[in-house]
Amino acid sequence: MSYPLQTGVIAVLLALGAPIAAQTSQEMPGASIEGLLALAQASNPEYASMRYEAQAALEGVAPAGALMDPKFRIEWMDITKMGEQSPTLWPSDVGSTIYTLMQDIPWFGKRELKRDIAQFEAQSSEGKALGAWSELAARIKTAQAQRYYLDGNEKLTREILDLMARLEQVAQSRYAGGLAAQQDVIRSQVEQTNMRNELVMLESERLQVDARLNALLARPSQAPLARPNGLRPTPAAALLDPARLEQRVRSHNPQLFSEEARIHAAEKSRDLSYKNRYPDFTLAISPTQIDSRIKEWSLMLEVNIPLQQTSRRAMEREAQAMVSAAHARKEAAANQVLAELAQNLAGLEAARRTEALAATSLLPQADLSFNSALASYENGKLDFAALLDAQRQIRQAKQSRIKAQFEGQMRLAEIEKLVGEDL
Repeated sequence: MSYPLQTGVIAVLLALGAPIAAQTSQEMPGASIEGLLALAQASNPEYASMRYEAQAALEGVAPAGALMDPKFRIEWMDITKMGEQSPTLWPSDVGSTIYTLMQDIPWFGKRELKRDIAQFEAQSSEGKALGAWSELAARIKTAQAQRYYLDGNEKLTREILDLMARLEQVAQSRYAGGLAAQQDVIRSQVEQTNMRNELVMLESERLQVDARLNALLARPSQAPLARPNGLRPTPAAALLDPARLEQRVRSHNPQLFSEEARIHAAEKSRDLSYKNRYPDFTLAISPTQIDSRIKEWSLMLEVNIPLQQTSRRAMEREAQAMVSAAHARKEAAANQVLAELAQNLAGLEAARRTEALAATSLLPQADLSFNSALASYENGKLDFAALLDAQRQIRQAKQSRIKAQFEGQMRLAEIEKLVGEDL
């Protein structure tokens, strides 16, 4: 291959590779929660299995209310014609051939009840699928918030590390001028070592969180994730009104929706058990062939006799007990869900207040304290230990703010899981 041709091929490959690389970078998940949720909805196998189960239950509604398949029976009568011939099954050569077509028909209303039971069971499966998605979405939102928290802590730690490096230079300058002890320099170096150790721990924890998140996204555990670009905004106070949220929980919570469907299915099962007091039928029509002609027609009606009343009454009591159990199960689920809602609302409010205090009061005070301590140390009016304490106060204030944001996002994810939809 000539040199100009090689150059042209390389140029084409680079031109094609550049958009692919850019597209790969853009498609790397992790920057936004919306992209993570979309990827999980498309690829998470656990959620996919719940969707398929709900689809399977829905497909079972139509056959549940359908008639049973008809039955066909053929009878060869007198296959030897009173011993005058060898046995044969050819219809025109036997004494007579009876063809019977039979259809089982349940008592009026039983088919509709069976279809309704299947319909409500399908709704219960749909509720379970929605609940699985709400649980999965909450775990992804929590993991993303934790990634943001770790990323913020890492940035803060690096800022403090740079600050300690500058303080070390100040301490060395003062030590060189005989204005400070060597211990000040050593303390600053120890603090920097501690910061580097914390960076190692934060990196390890971030990798663990990324591995858990990749598992939820059905990706390889070590697949790269983009850095989070921010947190979701906290809903307005009007959307977090307890009474309003309680109403939304009762009407949209997937678990309560599933339990309500199970109640209806149990009630229809009870009604079906009452219908079993009445008999089912079998209708049949039977043409009879003699020689090569149909010469007789017969009709048949068969009725099962529901004599076993003791067992039927027991089945009816069982069905009624299942209805009561379904109601109790829904009430217990509602109590648990509403209790969790109240707990998470209280936690979210506490996180919001903590973040506001850190931003408006604690951080400005810590900044003033540190600047004053630094000026006093440079003037020889304060020892290095007090300067380190002021530096730690700034760090604690910033960490408190980041932690409050993380706590608020966790509580918000739990509330949205209980509500069954984003706020």
